[in-house]
Amino acid sequence: MAPRVTIKTVAQAAGVSPSTVSNAYNKPDQLSAAVRERILAKAAELGYAGPDAAARALRSGKAGAVGVLFTDKLSYAFSDPYAVGFLAGLAEVAEEFTTSLLLMPISSVDIESGTNAVRQAAIDTAAIFCVDHGHPALEMLKNRGIPMVSTQRGHDLADGWVAIDELDSAAAMGEHLARLGHRDVVVLVDSHQATSRQPIELDLDQVGCDDCELRIAGLRKTMPDARLRIVSGGHNAFGSGLAAAGWVLDSQDRPTAIAGLSDVQALGAMEAMKTRGLIPGRDLTVTGFDDIPAAETAGLTTIRQPIKDKGRAVGRLLLDPNATERHLTMPTELVVRASSGPAPRN
Repeated sequence: MAPRVTIKTVAQAAGVSPSTVSNAYNKPDQLSAAVRERILAKAAELGYAGPDAAARALRSGKAGAVGVLFTDKLSYAFSDPYAVGFLAGLAEVAEEFTTSLLLMPISSVDIESGTNAVRQAAIDTAAIFCVDHGHPALEMLKNRGIPMVSTQRGHDLADGWVAIDELDSAAAMGEHLARLGHRDVVVLVDSHQATSRQPIELDLDQVGCDDCELRIAGLRKTMPDARLRIVSGGHNAFGSGLAAAGWVLDSQDRPTAIAGLSDVQALGAMEAMKTRGLIPGRDLTVTGFDDIPAAETAGLTTIRQPIKDKGRAVGRLLLDPNATERHLTMPTELVVRASSGPAPRN
């Protein structure tokens, strides 16, 4: 077996010190172009790929990565428009500080595996994205001394947060629906169940999502006389909204409005209406939350929040030493489009 090529091997062959070889990879500005090219050429000749990243991180105490924690499947980060927008904003700031992102889906069911993943992760800081209060993984981060910034207000273990006022934002939507005369509303929520399962009606204490509970409370705040029913068709996805709304529309107890707690579920509800020959805003009102790009195209009434800016702000709090404000409340706006209209008269 051929002897292992190390930084010392390259240094001896190139006639320089090991620290000079290290500088050729990590601090190229400290060497002349000619010396660096000679070292890299000799390293390539010997089959040396460069300093070991894990060993370098161990010596420096820095991993060069931000962990992004969320309680959903890994595919959620690439398929959900809200998650994509948030991560794009966070990535912009990470690039500015030459830092990478480590996506860390942690289960809300298999708690032990998520906690173990956090225990072993090579990260310097953590963005807590859609992880409810009380998850043991957050306690693990705190015990490791890893700074955290959450996308939820009042996360007691986090070192800061960037969020919206969930309750007041939803209250604005409730006020809009009440003004249109709606008194019977189905609220579509996500769960940690597969979309393929049978939609179910939930009590508030079964929702299990802090932000969802606040949005429901906001609707109730400005619709105190309305009947609000909570229905879930699975995790946060178009298919869940399609399944849940279809189940509701096919029942004999049809509401006058469907309020999706995310745009993707509301868009699924609009598709369920379309397949049944119903027109949103005329036959039944549909509203969403977030204002993802597809919402405008579909004419969806929704609550707009600055998704990408939220990601940027989280990145600043985690990486920029000049970011001193630790608690940021981002603005929201009710955007009224064609999917909402007066409650039909019986």
